[in-house]
Amino acid sequence: MRSRVLGLTLVLIVGCRPAGPSPDDEGSGTGLVPSVSPAEPLGWPYVAGDAGARRWSRASQITPENAGDLERAWIWETGEVLTTHEASGETLFPDKFEASPLAIGDTLFLSTPFNRVVALDGVDGTELWSFDTGATDAGLIANDHAGFVHRGVATWVGDGARRIFIASRWRLFAIDAATGEPIESFGSGGSVDLGADLRWPVDRTLLGNTSPPTVSGDLVVVGSAIGDNVIADRDPPGAVQAYDARTGERRWRWDPVPAPGTPERDTWEGDALERTGHANVWSEMTVDSVRGLLYVPVSAASNDWYGGRRLGDNLFTQSIVCLELATGRLVWYRQLIRHDLWDYDPASPPVLVTVDAPEGPRDAVFVAGKTGYLYAFDRVTGEPLWPTEDRQAPESTVPGERTAESQPHPTWPEPFARQGFSVDDLVDFTPEIRALAEAFVDSLVMGEMFTPPSLQGTVVNPGWIGGAGWGSTAVDPERGLIFVKGSNRPALGRLVPDEPIGFRLDPSMGDPTDPLHLVLEGRSSRLPWRDDERSVRLPIIKPPYGTLSAYDLASGERLWQVTLGDMLELRAHSALRDLDLPPLGVAGPTGAVATAGGVLFITGGGRTLYAIEADSGRTLWSEDLGAIGYSNPMTFVDTNGMQTIVVATGLGEGARLQAFRLPSGDVQ
Repeated sequence: MRSRVLGLTLVLIVGCRPAGPSPDDEGSGTGLVPSVSPAEPLGWPYVAGDAGARRWSRASQITPENAGDLERAWIWETGEVLTTHEASGETLFPDKFEASPLAIGDTLFLSTPFNRVVALDGVDGTELWSFDTGATDAGLIANDHAGFVHRGVATWVGDGARRIFIASRWRLFAIDAATGEPIESFGSGGSVDLGADLRWPVDRTLLGNTSPPTVSGDLVVVGSAIGDNVIADRDPPGAVQAYDARTGERRWRWDPVPAPGTPERDTWEGDALERTGHANVWSEMTVDSVRGLLYVPVSAASNDWYGGRRLGDNLFTQSIVCLELATGRLVWYRQLIRHDLWDYDPASPPVLVTVDAPEGPRDAVFVAGKTGYLYAFDRVTGEPLWPTEDRQAPESTVPGERTAESQPHPTWPEPFARQGFSVDDLVDFTPEIRALAEAFVDSLVMGEMFTPPSLQGTVVNPGWIGGAGWGSTAVDPERGLIFVKGSNRPALGRLVPDEPIGFRLDPSMGDPTDPLHLVLEGRSSRLPWRDDERSVRLPIIKPPYGTLSAYDLASGERLWQVTLGDMLELRAHSALRDLDLPPLGVAGPTGAVATAGGVLFITGGGRTLYAIEADSGRTLWSEDLGAIGYSNPMTFVDTNGMQTIVVATGLGEGARLQAFRLPSGDVQ
């Protein structure tokens, strides 16, 4: 592994600061938190803000009254470029820059697309040190995308020193926060092998990690990211593993595939359990540190879109699972999707909040689903806060497939994204575009949500990214609100035979995470999944393509929903430029950061950073980032008393971290 140190004196000062987050930051998301004075330093010790993933800051310097004065403070570039793997000749690409930094004092800690760990001075963006995990040494990652991505790191303090943890591919690294050097006493030379002693032996190059580890007490808990296109007998199983933060010794392992002799094992028919992998936890886990409970979002089993070789409801896939943090023992679970065929992973982390219930304060866990539902459960028992009803599900026409008889549907809160698809949902900017859309879907299957993929092709809505994506939620506990970024972008579920696995998504469609769209060239239309530099992708569904919604945590009522973002490149097309169109919205997996100042900061997956009034959804300020903002923004207050907003933007050679703050004269 390679470490590079710049400005060592500055870093050592950071290492001597008081260790550890404040009690508010370490908490479980229970109750309200105090306000902070404008001059008080305030950090961001978790990628999602706190252990409960609320993405909430007590910083109050930026308000609806002064947000319009925000200006760019500094820019830092990753410097990562296309490289060629020496042994294989493969091109290695630093993909989307999706990381949200930690802020400890004035120092930011983050990961880059190539899985480097970097420390920056948060005041001016100066790089202090970087550590290379060697993620590119093994060549390409087995996923559905073009290159490497990573979303952040975690921190821990013990014995008077701070460590930074990153899960990179099949290894967990411990790094000295002051120097950027690996902790030699952790595991073997500073890392542990996440592929050792799993349910069966695995090809470690198929294992990955994109999310930060979950750190609580002296435990570091790690899931895994396994590419959806890895479809074979005994592909990697999705174990959740906990390690000692000091030594790297594994404390426990929990396998989302039920153990023999348990009733949940009966939800898998035949010998499916002997060869089915995945069911991994690729998103962030959250912790109620007071109760010692870990909340785990378990994803789909392989293969995602055809389940003929894994008949049954397939517990614990597509579930929110509560484990005892100290032991990994199962406490409760709620399966959101039975026998999933739509890649409807619980991508957004389980958010820990306290709601004002009629009987008094009630600790809860909220999950924004790819389905467009906002799920809410009691944090201790797993009981739904509002009634859930089972509804009969559409049947599959694919040979060998058998869908679940019914699917659970929350009756409240109302969905934040559109569900199902019919001709009434087709884009209709002009009669010509509408006619093209009607002709395109004429041979496809359309219907309610949970209409399964088919051989002729099914319009799946919400599509593979949701609904809600991996960063969609933020909470304002003072106002009692949860904010959800929603996307409206269907996908095409068309299967083709593929032995010996049965069926898989048609590979000729390209990236399965792309939305179903028409490609406009002049005024003509081509089939989806094809593109070139002259063409513009037109979503096949009516706008808005992206929204931001606010829900009352206590009542579940949606208080407001606004269209978030726009698609300027689409507006510029010759078929649309003369039309008077409202804001179209942008689809994307990222959401907001909420602040005590009553302001949200969000890109939502577009190239504009917005400041939004929490009480109304009104846009207060916006700034063109020059590239898509692929991360959730974060915020911190430095030792100079200045609140800063930071967001990662771009990909490849254009990946940059951008910071914004008020002019010093605006701060009282």
